Amino acid sequence: MLDLRGRSRLAPILDPIAKGLGKLKLTPTIVTIMGLVVTIAGGVLIASGRYVAGAMVGGAGSLLDALDGPLARMQGTASTKGAFIDTMSDRFGEIAVLAGLAFSLRFDETGLMLCVFALAASLLIPYVRAKAESWGAEGRGGWMGRAERVIFVLAGVAIDGLGPPVLLPMLWIFVVLTTFTVLQRIRNTWRQLD
Repeated sequence: MLDLRGRSRLAPILDPIAKGLGKLKLTPTIVTIMGLVVTIAGGVLIASGRYVAGAMVGGAGSLLDALDGPLARMQGTASTKGAFIDTMSDRFGEIAVLAGLAFSLRFDETGLMLCVFALAASLLIPYVRAKAESWGAEGRGGWMGRAERVIFVLAGVAIDGLGPPVLLPMLWIFVVLTTFTVLQRIRNTWRQLD
C-alpha cells in the first residue's frame, strides 16, 4: 500500500536528497548497490544480536534504495536494466535482514521457523506480481508491500532491542499478514486471467 501511495508523499523529502546524490556524480546503480551493502551490514548486525544498530543500519540501507528511482528520473537514465538491478537488490536486502534475524534466533525453534515462513512469504509476494505481470495482469496490491514489510520488521527488531520482548509476536503477525498478502495477490490475479 505504501509502495503505491507513499511515493508522491515522500517525493518532497527524497527528491532533494536524490538531487544531492546527483551532484556527487553518483549513478542510480551505484546508489542501489550502496543501499544493498548497507542493508546487508544491518543484517549482519542483527545476526550478531545488535538489534537497535542493525535496524538503524538496515533502515538507512532501505532509504538509500528508495533514492535510486528519483535519481534515475532526474538524470533521465531510468531503464529496464536499472529496474532489474533494483528489484534484485530489494530481494537480497530482505533476505539479508530476515536471514540475520533467523541466525540470531537459531536456538529458538519457534523464532527460527517463523523467520523461515516470513522469508518464504516475503519472496512469494513479488513472485506473484512478476508472474501476474508476465501474463498481462496487474500483480500489485495487498496489505504488505515491500515498504510495509521493511518498516514492520525493522521496527519490531529495534523495539525488541530496546527491551520489550516483541520479536516473536511481531514475527507471528508478520507471517500472517504477508501470507494474507500472497493470497490477496493470487486472488486478484486469478480474477484477471481468462
